[in-house]
Amino acid sequence: MKKQFGDRLKELRLELGLTQEQLAQKFNTGKASISHYESNKRLPDASTIEKFADFFEVSVDYLLGRKDTYSSEELLKHIPKEYKKSFEKLNLEQLKFVKKMADEDIDPNLLIDTMNKINEYYEKLNKKKHNK
Repeated sequence: MKKQFGDRLKELRLELGLTQEQLAQKFNTGKASISHYESNKRLPDASTIEKFADFFEVSVDYLLGRKDTYSSEELLKHIPKEYKKSFEKLNLEQLKFVKKMADEDIDPNLLIDTMNKINEYYEKLNKKKHNK
């Protein structure tokens, strides 16, 4: 089933560990409005949707359910600048994993080392597969 605005809003809010009340405070609105948005009972105006997209650093298309995934560029926005070069070569699924780990306050150096080892192992598997 295709996700709607409210589904995405709730998903993104929970990723940041915010309550409906906390999100409402950030947007100078009531908790009831956030609840109505998340239950897809009401859709905010266009400027509010843009503000939500900016706040969560996603595209309006993603927020409205027109796109099913973050782009790699959107995910890279969530990676600290000093680590971006190390993560630019990763595919979308790997970037989602890195973002989730970063949200859990896992040491970025540990993530880089782990991802490098995974990539090395993956490359070895591919070589074996192609040599058969």
